[in-house]
Amino acid sequence: MSAGPAVAILTGIPAGYLVDRFGSQRIAQLGLAAVAAGAGLLSLLGRWGVLGYVAPIALLTAGYALFQVANNTVLMKDLFPERRGLIAGMVNLARNLGAITGASAMGALFYLASQRVAGAAAAAAYGMRVTYGAAALLALAALLIAFGGRRLALRYDAR
Repeated sequence: MSAGPAVAILTGIPAGYLVDRFGSQRIAQLGLAAVAAGAGLLSLLGRWGVLGYVAPIALLTAGYALFQVANNTVLMKDLFPERRGLIAGMVNLARNLGAITGASAMGALFYLASQRVAGAAAAAAYGMRVTYGAAALLALAALLIAFGGRRLALRYDAR
């Protein structure tokens, strides 16, 4: 269980450096890809033992950290100084609402999926596979939006 927090502690400063060096768009996309890959691997949980849990959690957490740093940089970099506090508050509100809503939705999905299988261990395993599979699909959708957003920005700049 400590793999995620340990990776989060170690990822913050390098993520900021990567955003400065390669740009927010690329690092956000890299982060979303890592989140999708980590969640996808977690949907296969139980097939590779403890390492099959720790490695995907580390990948998912690193991806989340990369995405958050890049996303926050995009949102905060071009603001007027008098608006930074307001925007930072809105970003935190959106993040917290997303976390609460996402945790509730994923908890409901886990419950519904686990009801389809008999036996507590099998039901929990199936529920986890379905829930992390859905998370991987959502991260892939966000990644497609991130790539599509870049194309839209390029079209707008061309005008």
